[in-house]
Amino acid sequence: MLVQRVADFLRATEFSWLDVVDILIVAVIIYQLLQFIRGTHAVQMALGGLVLVTLYWTSKWADLETVNWLLRTFMPYVVFGIIVVFQSEIRKVLAHLGKAPFPWASTRKTEELIDEMILASTKLASQRTGAIMVLEREMGLRSYIETGIALDAVLTYDLLISIFNPGTPLHDGAVIVQGNRVAAAACFLPLTVNPELSRTLGSRHRAAIGVTEDTDAVAIVVSEETGVISLVSGGRIRRELDGPSLKQALLEALAVEETAEAAGAAREAEAARDK
Repeated sequence: MLVQRVADFLRATEFSWLDVVDILIVAVIIYQLLQFIRGTHAVQMALGGLVLVTLYWTSKWADLETVNWLLRTFMPYVVFGIIVVFQSEIRKVLAHLGKAPFPWASTRKTEELIDEMILASTKLASQRTGAIMVLEREMGLRSYIETGIALDAVLTYDLLISIFNPGTPLHDGAVIVQGNRVAAAACFLPLTVNPELSRTLGSRHRAAIGVTEDTDAVAIVVSEETGVISLVSGGRIRRELDGPSLKQALLEALAVEETAEAAGAAREAEAARDK
């Protein structure tokens, strides 16, 4: 019966392929907007806006004239307030729309960023300088970024070494990476409460595990006591990594498939030469 009604509705309306394109574009815009505000305080504000819209239509349907007049009067000012409050986020959305749409370009940039982080990690490990770097993926990390010092700087080896220098005020905390930029430093992360973890793991490792349990982020940890490099993804930790193995693990975790295969092949060839 339901299928028949849908079919009758489609026959009764002039539904063309342009309508399909129109719906798909709107769906993509809404999806990207939801992905952008996910994990941020904007979610609560979006829910508040939804409550106001619901209240407006309820007042109109129930003939609540005073409430309806109040909402109609102040709604335009609410829109301007949203623009002022979220001006930085709006800029980032527009910048996100201008990113290169070619997968090969983003893959190459990802590998270059990984190389910068690996160089910094191995250098910090050799100096036994503690560090934690969190790479944002699909889920937003703005709620954690807001706990630190905003930087919004291009990710480079020199920048990471400078941040984690024990003599700087930013070294105590996590660096959060968004795309090819360091979004913030000295960020606080939630500690895991997993009772099965080894007691030898310090607060950095527990923070890295905690943030990867709550989100789909990937974290690199350098131990201050031992200089051991670890990679954390999905709440699981891989320890005792060197430069090549860290690169392979990062490429796999970030799903850069072609490059990961190439890195794995290079690693195997290197091991064969050593033998």
